Amino acid sequence: MIDFRNINTVWASVLVETLYRLGLKTAIICPGSRSTPLTVAFAQHSAIETIPILDERSAAFFALGLAKSGGLPTVLVCTSGTAGANFYPAVIEAHESRVPLIILTADRPPELRHCHAGQTIDQVKLYGHYPNWQVELGIPSIEIEQLYYLRQTLIFSWEKSLFPIRGVVHLNIPFRDPLHPLIQTKTSILKSNFSDNFFDFIQSEPSFPSISSFQSYLKKWQEIEQGIIIAGVASPQNPQKYAEAIAKLAQLLNWPVLAEGLSPLRNFYHLNSYLISTYDGLLRDTKNADILTPKIVIKIGDLPTSKILRNWLKSAQAQTFILDESYQNLDALHAQTLHLRVVIEQLEEILQNEIDKNSVNSNTYYFKYWHNFDRQLRHNINQEMEQMSQLIEPKISWLLSQNLPSKTPIFISNSMPVRDVEWFWMPNSRQIQPFFNRGANGIDGTLSTALGMAHDNQSSILLTGDLALLHDTNGGLIQPKFKGHLTIILINNNGGGIFEMLPISQFEPPFEEFFATPQQINFAEWCQTLSIEYELIQSWQQLQQQINPLPTAGIRLLEIQTNRKQDTAWRKQFFERLKQGINPREIEEKLE
Repeated sequence: MIDFRNINTVWASVLVETLYRLGLKTAIICPGSRSTPLTVAFAQHSAIETIPILDERSAAFFALGLAKSGGLPTVLVCTSGTAGANFYPAVIEAHESRVPLIILTADRPPELRHCHAGQTIDQVKLYGHYPNWQVELGIPSIEIEQLYYLRQTLIFSWEKSLFPIRGVVHLNIPFRDPLHPLIQTKTSILKSNFSDNFFDFIQSEPSFPSISSFQSYLKKWQEIEQGIIIAGVASPQNPQKYAEAIAKLAQLLNWPVLAEGLSPLRNFYHLNSYLISTYDGLLRDTKNADILTPKIVIKIGDLPTSKILRNWLKSAQAQTFILDESYQNLDALHAQTLHLRVVIEQLEEILQNEIDKNSVNSNTYYFKYWHNFDRQLRHNINQEMEQMSQLIEPKISWLLSQNLPSKTPIFISNSMPVRDVEWFWMPNSRQIQPFFNRGANGIDGTLSTALGMAHDNQSSILLTGDLALLHDTNGGLIQPKFKGHLTIILINNNGGGIFEMLPISQFEPPFEEFFATPQQINFAEWCQTLSIEYELIQSWQQLQQQINPLPTAGIRLLEIQTNRKQDTAWRKQFFERLKQGINPREIEEKLE
């Protein structure tokens, strides 16, 4: 358990054992010299999965994916110098997405800093304000009081990565020589006196924050008919419980639930008959938007991707309640907002009690408006997609939502894939688990994060564009250590399709060279280099056959080649047809 060979091995092994007692399951190690004591301590701990990854940026996003999937902190270890700087993009994403990471950057001792010693930079507060907490540990010591300090600092670090909000903790750890496990006799006295119960009191199950009663809010909400619940971007640890709690809130209030494609709700449709998935298309028509204007909004999770929805909410300026445990300001629209810092799952019992007391809101007219609009638009979308034989980007999301195996984890890349998922992912009861990096919304680390999500997990999917994949090709180097299966569905439109949606696309030059940035990469050859299975998809039937069932081991890439300009034109024409295909008067007649 404790490696008594020298001062550094004692220090590092106490650190590792404390993290293990707290619940650590996985550590990602980047190679380097100054971090040798940490590397040795993690590598020899049989109960912690320790994975070496060459590239620090890729390692950090792989750890991010693991933490997203498992819900507990993943540890990242690197040497001194610029190594830790390569963790920065993932640190930012973890902060914005509220994902727990514990970063251990090894460092030279104070006497070797600011004197031009090699591989030395200022690592204190390296990540600015992004960590939940950050500190530099003392120089390793075998004084028992210092080991107590180390243990308690780690316990606090673990808690700060989880409460009051999940996020990053950075520990900068200086080491003096010898870095390798050379035997020092001075540790023998500690070995003979070390207490067996040094770690016994550590709890792996920290207490969950308590909540105060909010029956008064429920009573206020039940007096309102024109209310909506927005289930935004979210990746809860227990998707079913999350979906059930929101379904109970909707049932109690009789309000529609506008469910983002990156929320698990669309994949638990059997639990929630109040679910609305076509809100972006509905609100593009100003007549619909006016009819459906809410008086109260309850927002759960981050705001949906839809700019149409955001602008509609901003103009409505309805009384807004945010249900989220975070102590951050989550009101990007600056509405009339009250932040109730609770977790929706904690409210399930209260909601069920109210339902049992028959206190359900009897108003239905407003919900029926939403429901009938939504049902008509879903029919229109399904009709369009069923008739579409050409390989276009939007149909990929539509098809995946109806064909993936039950409970498949899917990582959805930023830019166009997340938007097509919001627009075209159909409600289903497949319990598919969406994952994403929507904290900072960048494309960096896409492949590495998806591999982390899929590692030692159920066979998984990555839906990505070509530029997002190319931005993280080093992620493929993880392949020899990867456990499980990941199918990469690559939408190759030879450039940045998201930019085709922006006004700059009308200016050529410089659009194609400086914004779309086509790369002309042969992905079959890239796959061959990394021993990744490759297949070019040439029909929808072929894609369906390849995604259900999924393989159980290895990495596979399915390339779908599309034309981004034609896809953009199709989307614009489709949304215009969608607006023309809905008649508010027909909806009113159905309500009468």
